[in-house]
Amino acid sequence: MTDPRISLLRPDLAPFDCEGLAFARGYGGLRRARIMVVATAIRAAADDGAEQINQLLFGEDFDVLRREGEFVWGQSRRDGYVGWVAARALSSDLLEPSHRLRAPRAAVLSAPNIRAPALAWIGMNALVAIPDSHGAFSLVAGLGWIASTQLAPIGAGFCEPAEAASMFVSTPYVWGARDGAGLDCSGLVQQALFAAGRSCPRDADQQAALGADVSPDNLRRGDLVAWRGHIGMMLDAENLIHANAHHMAVAIEPLVSAIERVDCATGDRPLTYRRLSFG
Repeated sequence: MTDPRISLLRPDLAPFDCEGLAFARGYGGLRRARIMVVATAIRAAADDGAEQINQLLFGEDFDVLRREGEFVWGQSRRDGYVGWVAARALSSDLLEPSHRLRAPRAAVLSAPNIRAPALAWIGMNALVAIPDSHGAFSLVAGLGWIASTQLAPIGAGFCEPAEAASMFVSTPYVWGARDGAGLDCSGLVQQALFAAGRSCPRDADQQAALGADVSPDNLRRGDLVAWRGHIGMMLDAENLIHANAHHMAVAIEPLVSAIERVDCATGDRPLTYRRLSFG
């Protein structure tokens, strides 16, 4: 069965390239657009008050299939997620990104000077084009200046997953988010794997299928622990880092404590323990 979270097939609409392969009452062409705000929500409906089911970061691409009022419906190119995005967050300017952010949050300045006013904050793994540089600063096209040390070239990882996850300790828990200003459990795991140069799906159940099973008695740094609807990453054989609604933040705690607490609250215990390969 097609997963509606990552499929553009609807009973009333599908992309032209699905015509003859999947039935829909109408077909349309995809228009590539790019996110030109620091972050924007993918929502479950075409409404600013609808549930945020995912989030797009600056520089990421979104394939638009339909527009309704002030919203467009389509699919994120980076993780395949489908939903509604505010049209005001998109641009047809497709200057190709050359770098991504390596800091959990970086200040965007109005000039290449540490005393310049901050215009915005941009998060880890945002995709940026750098048309100019001056001293220790780089110009992010469409935004402003940031410290060059906070950039990494596209095409390779810039740190291992557990190190990246640790950078987000105390970041607020925000449902559906994956940004340095706030993220949820699977948003944290996705950011950590992106930082290591690895692709990663968006939701906990999708991430729980990555890698291979590993014994809970043989856990090590970087292993994933997944419950029903929740996921975290091991920092070592005993300690878990996860964005969670109990702490309302990214927190580190002993895995045994997390298991006991979740079991007491919901009766759920981990469904799977997974080890990823980075060979």
